[in-house]
Amino acid sequence: MAHIAKLRTLLMSALGPALAILLLLLFAGYAVFGSSGILAWGDYSRQLNASRVELAMVKKQRDQLKNRVQLLDPRRADPDMVDELVRKELNVGHPDEVIVPLK
Repeated sequence: MAHIAKLRTLLMSALGPALAILLLLLFAGYAVFGSSGILAWGDYSRQLNASRVELAMVKKQRDQLKNRVQLLDPRRADPDMVDELVRKELNVGHPDEVIVPLK
């Protein structure tokens, strides 16, 4: 009987440190395997690089559109751009003209 009581006391005294170690292992596992852990870092780097490439493409498109808008500004419109836009939108062309599509 005394042997069982001694064993129970030993197990009860080891329960607190065992739970603390288990909790520490849980946090360590989350730090390595979690959604923002060390293993996810490589994936975030790849996503960041892909986003930077996409941002560069969008900035290039924005600059092209900005240039086009500046060429069509009513105060100082580029005559060639206006002529191109009118012919394209209104589908107007003379019989002796040759239209060369660029794309």
